[in-house]
Amino acid sequence: METLVLNGSNLTLEALHEVACNGRPVEIAPEAYARLAHGRQVMQDLAQGGKAIYGFNRGVGWNKDQDIDADYFETQNLKIIRSHTLGMAPYNTDEEVRAMMAIRLNNMLIGASCASDDLAHSYRDFLNHGLTPRVPRRGSVGEADITTISHMGLAFIGEGEVSYKGDIVPTRQAIEAEGLKPLHLTLKDAHTIILSNCQGEAMAASLVWQAEHLVKMSDLIFCLDYEGLNGNIEAMGEEVNKLRGLPGQMECAARCRRYLEGSYLHEDHPDRALQDPLTFRGGFTITGTVVDALSFVKRILSIQLNSPSDNPCIIPGTDHLYVNSNFETTSLAVGVEMLSIALGHLSRAINYRLIKMGSPEFTGLPRFLAPRDGSAHGYSTIQNTYSAIDAENRSLINPSSVDFYHMQGGIEDHASNLPLVCSRGLQLVDNLRYLVGMEALTAAQAVDLRGNIHLGKYTKIAYDTIRAVIPTLSSGRNVFEDIRDAYELIRSERLLEEIDQL
Repeated sequence: METLVLNGSNLTLEALHEVACNGRPVEIAPEAYARLAHGRQVMQDLAQGGKAIYGFNRGVGWNKDQDIDADYFETQNLKIIRSHTLGMAPYNTDEEVRAMMAIRLNNMLIGASCASDDLAHSYRDFLNHGLTPRVPRRGSVGEADITTISHMGLAFIGEGEVSYKGDIVPTRQAIEAEGLKPLHLTLKDAHTIILSNCQGEAMAASLVWQAEHLVKMSDLIFCLDYEGLNGNIEAMGEEVNKLRGLPGQMECAARCRRYLEGSYLHEDHPDRALQDPLTFRGGFTITGTVVDALSFVKRILSIQLNSPSDNPCIIPGTDHLYVNSNFETTSLAVGVEMLSIALGHLSRAINYRLIKMGSPEFTGLPRFLAPRDGSAHGYSTIQNTYSAIDAENRSLINPSSVDFYHMQGGIEDHASNLPLVCSRGLQLVDNLRYLVGMEALTAAQAVDLRGNIHLGKYTKIAYDTIRAVIPTLSSGRNVFEDIRDAYELIRSERLLEEIDQL
């Protein structure tokens, strides 16, 4: 796999995914070293000229009034790392931590930090040697993830634990196995490590990747469900959606039209309703809302991946140093909450479609899609299960970015809770995999009961893939296993892989 050369301005979400999830190696652009050196020189010159610099020759937080003598920089660095490692389990996934390291390395290379070359090499080497620090998911309020990503710094100096070749091992053991040495912290390295939003940004990136795939699978299953309903797809037309003009709606309508190419739904049918319930008639507008929210999150996130969060911040190419609040992540946090609310609408829509598919007055099929010979109850009590999941989802979409206290003597009196906001969004996506999976069960069952209908080009692939895993419900078997297998099918993203092969 081709090495990704990071320079501080070229990290895309696609490249980040390759590094985080596929192990793509990284390297530092040669010109970035000059920016790192310039940042160090500016910081040292200003400090020697008597300028008070937060986190360098002054303490951090409420201790900003304490002088730090140059002779104690190493001691101060160690104190900062060890005193800030305050995260709580559960832990971020290896992919999320790899994304954190890639993000922090990239925006460090802008030159706004005061970072040693050795610190930059630690991020690079840990990524390329498969050393993944154990970073607790909980404990950060999002105004730089100081209490959680400090655990990466702990690993860099040879302390704590890392994920290494499938096991959790002491960091020093893994470092020695790879022929590396612990980082010797100098200058402002510790403060540079902790003053980053890379945990929340990495989790936001993971949420984006997962939600994008979920929306595509949800649209596919929705279309198969529509075939099971014998619905009216007139609302999917290109002209009427273009007239509305909403980007996400147009995108999802086009995707659904593609999925339903060749479907019997394009033909007249005497039993078809004039128009269907809104969760069917406008199903693609709801996933379109998710797409629109994703677009906002991706735009803000793409900016943050390539901009510094350092305070104070050096203006590259100058000797100017500014106190700032560029570690503020409220725009991204609020965007993620908007995305979560959109996912909440999708959750509710799927639930209503599931209810409708069990109702003969909407489908013309047996109640709860039970076999016509009465050999099973069909998908009846499953309503309790998806209602419970939706109730949990409703709690997950409640905003948490506004929940914070003032800290550090009242100096830090704002926060965004970005990691928490993203964690809740990620749980939403996983819960939705269950709901999309249950919709897949009912959609395939309805198609079987309707009998002798011609499915769309892509919905036929979805149907065959589902039936390869879960047979028609024709006996009183354990539906729990159907739900579990459907969830695993959605989580594996096999449906998208089957379609992409065409």
